[in-house]
Amino acid sequence: MTLRGAQPGQRRALLLVNRRARRGAQWAQQAYQQLASEGFTLIVPHDDDARSYSELILAHQHEVDMVIVGGGDGTLNAAAQGLMQCHLPLGILPLGTANDFARTLAIPFNLDAAINIIVAGHTRRIDLGEVNGHLFLNVSSVGFSASLARNLTAAAKKKWGTAGYALAALRLLRQSRPFSAMLHHDGQQEAIKTVQFSVGNGRFYGGGMTIEKDAAPDDGRLDAYSLEVRHWWQILALFPSLRRGTHGRWGSVRTLSGTEFSLHTRRPHDINADGEIIGRTPAHYRLIDGAITVLAPHND
Repeated sequence: MTLRGAQPGQRRALLLVNRRARRGAQWAQQAYQQLASEGFTLIVPHDDDARSYSELILAHQHEVDMVIVGGGDGTLNAAAQGLMQCHLPLGILPLGTANDFARTLAIPFNLDAAINIIVAGHTRRIDLGEVNGHLFLNVSSVGFSASLARNLTAAAKKKWGTAGYALAALRLLRQSRPFSAMLHHDGQQEAIKTVQFSVGNGRFYGGGMTIEKDAAPDDGRLDAYSLEVRHWWQILALFPSLRRGTHGRWGSVRTLSGTEFSLHTRRPHDINADGEIIGRTPAHYRLIDGAITVLAPHND
């Protein structure tokens, strides 16, 4: 742990940069230098510190005024539990592959611009999703996206960027088959047959896909959709609508919103939360309203 001497009036921040993120190693030192030049007193854990990001946040919570995380969506997800527990604001440096949470908050991918937002100090209270006790910022899915998350390696994401998602998706698409499930929401129970069931907290996921065109991470709801197509190639026709968030107009797509959902499948299926496999079905989803504070542009 490195602690720089503080001066009166300086802001204190815990700086966590994932050097394994796509641009993490490249920009870590520059991020430190720019933040220091803006008057931040920075705590930077040693590279060999084996504690998780949430553990580090809780360990240093009384020494800092904010937490600055550099990395992608998976890195931010690793910090979410600690942030929710200690109530410190989060500054985001989008240094990962897709950076969908930063995209949702309109935080630019340019490092200088992202640091300027942190310096400006405007905060926004946002919701989080939870599935089986695991937090997610963007989306949690069962079906095709979970298979994609399992098969898309960190090395491929680092080498190919968002194109890595497309390459892996095309390879897996032909193997996709609908599965049977029981969906519980709003006191109702419905039998469905789906290729993918997704629940979103923010607007973007999967390298720029849109969970719902009007979704926001502070709207007090989760948005869900179920792709109830019969053949894998029908997903190709849906792709433009999935990018725009208008897929609910299709008869083969079930959409719903709420604060709690449950999905029970005949056989266990992987559950993906922000790109990580966190367990298997059944999946119990709920909204945690106003869970964390982020430093973000004005959303007027």
